[in-house]
Amino acid sequence: MLMGGFMVADAGVIKEVLALVPQREPFRFIDEIISLDEEKIIGAYRFREDEFFYRGHFPGRPITPGVILIETMAQIGATAFGIYLLACQKKMRPGTMDIPLSLFSSADGVEFNGIVVPGERVIVKGKKNYFRKGVLKVDTTMERENGEIICLGTLTGVVANK
Repeated sequence: MLMGGFMVADAGVIKEVLALVPQREPFRFIDEIISLDEEKIIGAYRFREDEFFYRGHFPGRPITPGVILIETMAQIGATAFGIYLLACQKKMRPGTMDIPLSLFSSADGVEFNGIVVPGERVIVKGKKNYFRKGVLKVDTTMERENGEIICLGTLTGVVANK
């Protein structure tokens, strides 16, 4: 819904944004978007015990690979957020847009403060640094449900129509 030129991220808009995120099983790491506006996004994902990467990382003591943690932050903090911001910029609902091409382009200052084990639910928070000419820079954190920070970094994504 557009209000005063800005889109309200109600449940319908959030559903449309999720539908436009290009990643699919087994490489989709977004279960839900909890909140979304033009300055920030909060999303969540539960790492299932049967995720494909746990078989080899590490046998007998599975740990979520750091690159998967970064990918999870990118899918929520850069891709989903970028799709929403592109829709806002165009002043249209996400579901009426052509499917955008969304690419993760960089991760700066990434720090890991903990590990994520099978079955754990993480909360990803992204705060817009800037969004210009289809380039989104987001300060992103991944937290446990108790608020403990697992990892953080500044991610950049490019959102453009094909």
